[in-house]
Amino acid sequence: MEGAKMQVEGLSAYYGKTKAISEISVGFPEGKVSAIIGPSGCGKSTLIRCLNRMHETLPRTRVEGRILLDGEDILQLDPVGVRRRVGMVFQKPNPFVTMSIFDNVSVALRFAGRHSRDEIDRAVVRSLQQAALWDEVKDRVDAPAVSLSGGQQQRLCIARALAAEPEVLLMDEPCSALDPVATAKIEVLVDELKSHYTVIIVTHNMQQAARVADYTAFLYLGKLIEVGPTESLFERPKERLTEQYITGRFG
Repeated sequence: MEGAKMQVEGLSAYYGKTKAISEISVGFPEGKVSAIIGPSGCGKSTLIRCLNRMHETLPRTRVEGRILLDGEDILQLDPVGVRRRVGMVFQKPNPFVTMSIFDNVSVALRFAGRHSRDEIDRAVVRSLQQAALWDEVKDRVDAPAVSLSGGQQQRLCIARALAAEPEVLLMDEPCSALDPVATAKIEVLVDELKSHYTVIIVTHNMQQAARVADYTAFLYLGKLIEVGPTESLFERPKERLTEQYITGRFG
């Protein structure tokens, strides 16, 4: 795809002998939000975990194909360096429970070898502002991260991912554990983040994909069925399987 920040070519991923995704080729445009939708077990999370090489951290897994970031195959690069460029937010908020709000965000900077207090302070404020959390915590950044609500904890995890200044932000069903109010805040945030990052979001919620995504890819049984601009895919799907899924006549 022209203008793609990330491009997947012939990607297959395995758990032991089980093939979880099969020969997927898809591009993720720069500065846009791309959603990955499909029923449970279709390979959505496996695909997104491949994009920053987390899939390989599990035992007896392997990947075939190419994953290009700015034209460079990340499967040939140091995975730690890849994860600095491709951040990830998980399904459930996972702040470091023994750390303060400030330390949760600054840990990524210290890990990257940045130890200047002034630099770290500025980066923490910037990241919390980008995650739309600064105004809510600026007077208590030394408080435990677990003192935050679930929605605030998820935004803290987003701030932690942004602190490393990634080029791509992966989000694996980031709202599935949140209430509607917290979900709405995350969706507004996702729309704002695309002005600075390429965002790829896995969601089981088709309405959410329609609200936040510029492009949507539909997976079924580990295969890419259809991908395109979100409005076109939802209103004028090309594949019958896509139409059945989005209209609830699936199965």
